[in-house]
Amino acid sequence: MTTTAQETAPAVGPLETEGRRRGARRRKRPDRSQTRIGYAFSAGYTILLLAFGVFPALYAVYLAFTKNGAFVGADNFAKVFDDYRFWPAVQHVAVFVLIWLISLTVLVVLMALIVHAIRVRWASSAVRFLYYIPGALAGASSVMLWLFLLDPTVSPVAWVLQLFGMETFVQTVALDNLPVIFTLIAFWTGAGGWIIIMYGALNNIPVEVMEAARIDGAGTIKTAWHIQIPLMRKWISYMAVMALAAGTQLFVEPRVLSQASKGVVPPDYSLNQLAYLFAFKQNDFNGSAAISLLLLVVAAGLSALFVFRGGLFERD
Repeated sequence: MTTTAQETAPAVGPLETEGRRRGARRRKRPDRSQTRIGYAFSAGYTILLLAFGVFPALYAVYLAFTKNGAFVGADNFAKVFDDYRFWPAVQHVAVFVLIWLISLTVLVVLMALIVHAIRVRWASSAVRFLYYIPGALAGASSVMLWLFLLDPTVSPVAWVLQLFGMETFVQTVALDNLPVIFTLIAFWTGAGGWIIIMYGALNNIPVEVMEAARIDGAGTIKTAWHIQIPLMRKWISYMAVMALAAGTQLFVEPRVLSQASKGVVPPDYSLNQLAYLFAFKQNDFNGSAAISLLLLVVAAGLSALFVFRGGLFERD
């Protein structure tokens, strides 16, 4: 005569069952010590964000709509709009951001795809390391390096500048050339990190998907266009948002070039420079806050466009 497992298993009482349930609930709950450690690590960032991000932004909003403590509505914005330097600065920043975003997106994705296609591990690692080196330089240091590269009399690539008819530093930093120059500087300092991030995004694509594409006969270009780039859409959108935020804050590059060129590059070339002049040259902090608030609104609106169009917060 045989017995089943249920017949031979010891009976479990209601108290023991309840104890097991409580134990399972305790295991699911996070350890309180770990929770406190998490709060401690995030507290520093939260304090700095409030002190140097949220509160200054709220104070800028207050300054933008007041004058000597009295509410003046949109008067500060009207004054900024009527300033002869405002719209040229808007045009300069808009042209730079447009060239910067397009070139960054196309070249970073292309270079990440090339690095990912390198099958030799040491070669791929070496290329990624070389891409990342320029990002280790601070903004001002990078601009100082570019001062030598842009001077045809001392530049190691003088033949390239002369090929475009640039014989002197003043000719190189002419106003029409500045958007491209600032794009080159920004790409030099920031593209390496984004290439590594995109490389990581490519590594997250399931192997089964890539193998299925190869079995279907998709070549390298078709695989990149129809599979890899669409699956990188969220990361590309994130890069565009961060690059947009950095591009609208153009300040260090034109300021250093303005000092180096002795005024050939105007001190009010960008909106951030104009806000600086309003605050510290004209003692008009209200107008400076109005410019800053306009930059914030425009950047936030464009960032929201990239977020929703790129499906940044959509779940896979």
